[in-house]
Amino acid sequence: MDITQKIKEHIVNGELPRGVPLRQAELSARYGVSRIPIRDALLSLRAEGWLAPHGKAGVMIPALNWKEAEDLCLMRAELECLLFEMSFDNIQEENVKEARGFLIDLDHENLTLVGRGELNWQFHNALYQAANRPTLQRVVEGLNKQAVRYLGFQYGPLGYRSISQDQHEVLLRLIESKNKQAALNHLRQHIEQAGKLLSEYLKEISY
Repeated sequence: MDITQKIKEHIVNGELPRGVPLRQAELSARYGVSRIPIRDALLSLRAEGWLAPHGKAGVMIPALNWKEAEDLCLMRAELECLLFEMSFDNIQEENVKEARGFLIDLDHENLTLVGRGELNWQFHNALYQAANRPTLQRVVEGLNKQAVRYLGFQYGPLGYRSISQDQHEVLLRLIESKNKQAALNHLRQHIEQAGKLLSEYLKEISY
């Protein structure tokens, strides 16, 4: 696991403090590497939305909040359904086979939260790539990468893992049956249901 992935895991697991500046020297000592890979990792994490500016040149881990969670859900629902609609008629058997392989991998028990989030994106990406719309796909990928920050809640107290897997399988069956409208409706429900549960939970705990 590279440094960026390690930092992501420690952010999701709450092992790094939120709302305070991250010091390159401290992270360098923590992870046993020079400041150069730490600097590069922090730049990458800031670009992905995992870190926020702090002071003139520093960065910090932002608090998780229901508004961001809801915004990510709203954007994903609109853009992923658009991308999926563009892709649907071009999805081939090998795309479905690839997606099902990622679905099987998601059932493994020893996955980290970040690893699970990446596999989740790869599952969806296998179905969206047939659209051949790389600009839109990069935006959707970025939203999915940001959403991984919230998986600790979705797969923890919300217990959404098995529900998500079942919904993924239903989506594949709808694709195989060529039921486009039902598949589009199901994908939107899949994204919106998870987002609503998450944002409501975050409101309750006032995180």
